[in-house]
Amino acid sequence: MTLTPILAALNPIAVHLGPIAVHWYGVIIATGVIIAVTLAVREGRKRGINPDDIYDMILWALPAALIAARLYYVVFQWPYYSQHPGEIIAIWDGGIAIYGSLIGAGLVVFFFCRSRFIPVWLMLDVAAPTVILGQAIGRWGNFMNQEAFGRITSLSFLQGLHLPDWIINQMLIDGAYRQPTYLYESTWDLMGFVVLMSLRHYPQLFKQGEVFLAYVMWYAFGRFFIEGMRTDSLMLLGTIRVSQLLSIVLFVGALILVIYRRRQATPPADYLSGNPFRERAKLSN
Repeated sequence: MTLTPILAALNPIAVHLGPIAVHWYGVIIATGVIIAVTLAVREGRKRGINPDDIYDMILWALPAALIAARLYYVVFQWPYYSQHPGEIIAIWDGGIAIYGSLIGAGLVVFFFCRSRFIPVWLMLDVAAPTVILGQAIGRWGNFMNQEAFGRITSLSFLQGLHLPDWIINQMLIDGAYRQPTYLYESTWDLMGFVVLMSLRHYPQLFKQGEVFLAYVMWYAFGRFFIEGMRTDSLMLLGTIRVSQLLSIVLFVGALILVIYRRRQATPPADYLSGNPFRERAKLSN
């Protein structure tokens, strides 16, 4: 087998604007957010949600998601950050947790929707497929930073995955080739996006809230197994992978919610019925 020549790792800095270094990590995350918001606005309009409400919500949700993602990470890495407090805000070097961002953004969505006469479940349904697409894109920020990788593997294994050389070369970290777990998760998320986008417009298939709950189950299921391959997991009590534990809780909890809500005397409205308060939402043309 012909071996891939070892090349230098890709530069994590996209461009320098004077003294400011713009990292690819931030560029990729921002790209994912822009695409997600664009798709959410388009779907929200169809479901009776004012685009301006989505934009307003994002202005609150993005900072909350970023802060919560960083705090989540820092809390579980506190022995390190307690000795390096100056690095707590250095998110441009990586070190944010997706589950933390979802918790932060979820809280904003709940309180924001309650104040704007928008069903919370409906807003979550509109956002869910776009969020998982944003996650799929965002994982490539981890690729550029050479993080979120897995255990040591061989060059022949990576070549067997038919990956291009530029990906294989980037997986040479600290003198050893690594499992591209960021790629596994990105692929899983992209598949979830395709599935949700393909199914959510089928008549009477989803009740309001179930597109979101399907997203939770899809993501949690894949994350549980992918997390087991990683070497940089946040740990609880030194032996329990936090993301695996949370994945189990979220998967089971979402499944129970689907069953419980379906068995209620008055089941939730269909997803396609949209916002019952659409007149109060003052839809823009």
